[in-house]
Amino acid sequence: MISIPLSALEVAMVQAGASAADTLRDTAEFARRVEELGYCRLWYAEHHHSPAIGAFPPVVLTAHAAALTSSIRLGSGGVLAPNHAPIMLAEQFGTLAALHEDRIDLGIGRGPGTFDESTARALRRGAGPTTDDEYRDDVSATLRFLVDEVALGPLPEPWMLSSSPAGAALAAELGLPIAFAHHIRPDNTLAALDHYREHFSPSRWCARPRVLVCVETVCAETQQEAARLAGPMEVVKSRLLKGRGDIPFPTPDEAAAHSFAPDEARALAGFRAQQAHGTPETVAKRLTDLADVTRADELMLVTPVYALADRLRSYELVRQHTVVPTAS
Repeated sequence: MISIPLSALEVAMVQAGASAADTLRDTAEFARRVEELGYCRLWYAEHHHSPAIGAFPPVVLTAHAAALTSSIRLGSGGVLAPNHAPIMLAEQFGTLAALHEDRIDLGIGRGPGTFDESTARALRRGAGPTTDDEYRDDVSATLRFLVDEVALGPLPEPWMLSSSPAGAALAAELGLPIAFAHHIRPDNTLAALDHYREHFSPSRWCARPRVLVCVETVCAETQQEAARLAGPMEVVKSRLLKGRGDIPFPTPDEAAAHSFAPDEARALAGFRAQQAHGTPETVAKRLTDLADVTRADELMLVTPVYALADRLRSYELVRQHTVVPTAS
């Protein structure tokens, strides 16, 4: 049995044959259901100009979910600092925290949220990629504005999102809890978290190192069904390996008919081995092992499968194999 808090990440996949409005309706139902299942927090990721992932601002989805739920923590996982003015992030999430006390998280990341360079430049009003120093300044300014300018009362809980040692180093320097994207860069996880713990400086935001690890999780009654459900995302990943995010999220049947090149198949198999796919027993063991090896305080599950019912069933099966305390 898994014995640490579990949370959920929503990436709002737009299914082939469905509309963005359909996806939004699904995200609302998903929020209600994961709260009923006892997950600790639900975060929304920022993406742009992708036919497979909805371009829904995390702050808007957070506000909508907060109006539909009563206890689950909600927030961004994350908003991407280079795309936003720091004072705007502080005002938006400060307002949410004032409206929904002790329920709002502000997860901040660095990536552009798109594979399209023109979209990235449009988001940044023509500016090029952010330097390390600029990113640090943006995050620091957001935190400063939360305290000094917004001052609406209760503050959101800030988290640093990272998929690299550099992000972990910044989280340690600023004294922020870290949410590590094991579902994106699993080979970086252990070294980055070791650096984070070794160099952590306590702050007003966090007194000790605090680690959340996000893992791709696809759980079904049989191994074969879990593999079928994971198929659509594997097709999308095969394009991402080439730096392209230009296809809709396919159906499981479409994915089953897809042929992968040998190098793609090897890369996908290596990635899959570091995530949590399979039966409830297999997934519970893999999540437990990952929690042990990373010494995570919390695991966040991302389940990019085609149908809402299958996605919710995966979260339900995992929850049946957990004894989860309340997140601190």
